[in-house]
Order: sequence, then structure tokens, then C-alpha cells
Amino acid sequence: MHRRLFILGATATLGACVTNDPVDDPGDACEIFETQEGWWRSAKRAERRWGAPPALQLAIMRQESGFDHNARPPRGRILFIFPGRRASSAHGYAQALRSTWEEYERARGDDGLDRNEFSDAADFVSWYTSISHGELGIPYSDARSHYLAYHEGRGGYRRGSYNGNSSLLAAASRVQSYNDTYAAQLDRCDSRLNRSWLPF
Repeated sequence: MHRRLFILGATATLGACVTNDPVDDPGDACEIFETQEGWWRSAKRAERRWGAPPALQLAIMRQESGFDHNARPPRGRILFIFPGRRASSAHGYAQALRSTWEEYERARGDDGLDRNEFSDAADFVSWYTSISHGELGIPYSDARSHYLAYHEGRGGYRRGSYNGNSSLLAAASRVQSYNDTYAAQLDRCDSRLNRSWLPF
């Protein structure tokens, strides 16, 4: 009995382990998921819960944070010397604003989620894009439009607030390129990833 409880406890610990180690090659989705412990499990769980595929989750997080779990906007300067306030409350893999993150926590019914944990960030991106998919009719394959709605908010997207913002439009095009590359890569390796994934 004690041995059985030990095995179950070890299994639960393994299932909960998700690394925040730096990503060696941000352009290779297969390598990312093969080397970052727990990320594939987290991305697939987010897809099952909300609908957004792993390729879209990765594409948005790559653009937002470069897979840096502790990413934040830079601080401004006071009198060109002293550190000032940050431009926004964005933080973590998904660069989620505090207010939007709190909305997500209410949707999950859990106020203990963490913006610098990959599992929670992937779930957040999938949650947000699932609402854009439902309310704005954006297909999950249209990563460019999803990123514009993610960056500007759904109201801003409806108003076309991104028009004339060349740097944002370029970023959205990069997200589409990342998404398409990741999706093609995952088509080749998802069966291998699924074999190595123990769905605890």
C-alpha cells in the first residue's frame, strides 16, 4: 500500500513538472516541445480546454516574450537617469496585462494562476484566442488577425486601431509566419510527441 501511494505521488509530481528553461531554438517547434519538459502536455491541455492549437500558442508567445518567462516592458526614465514606471503591467510568456489575466482567472475559477508559468500562459493564450475565434469569427489558422486582436483587444480590432501602425502590422505578419512554420513542423513530429506524452 505504501509503495502504491509512493508511485502515485511520484506520478503526480512528474505530471505537474513544467520547466521554465530558456529555449535553445525558438524556430523549431519540435525541438521546443521535445526539450522543454511538460510544454507539450500543457499546450495540448490548453487546446482541449479552449480550442487554439499549439502552433498558435507558440507563435503568439514567441512574438510577445521570445519565450522569456520573466519578460516585462522596459522601465521609462525620470530626468533621463532614474528608473521610472513600466509602460504597462504586461508580464510573462504571454505578456498578459494584469487586468486581462484577472479576467482569465475568473473564467478558470482560480486566482492562483501564474503569468510566468508556461502551462498557465499557454492556457491563457488559448483562452483569449478562443474568444476572438467565437466573437470575431477569426479562424485559428489566421494567426495574423489573432495577434492583432490579442495586441489591440477585441474592441480595438473591431475599430481597426491597428491600421497605419506599420510596426504592429509587421509583427502580426511575423506571427503568421511563425504559426505556419510551427504547424508544418508539428505535422511531422506530433505523433512522436504524443508517444512520449503520458497523459497523467
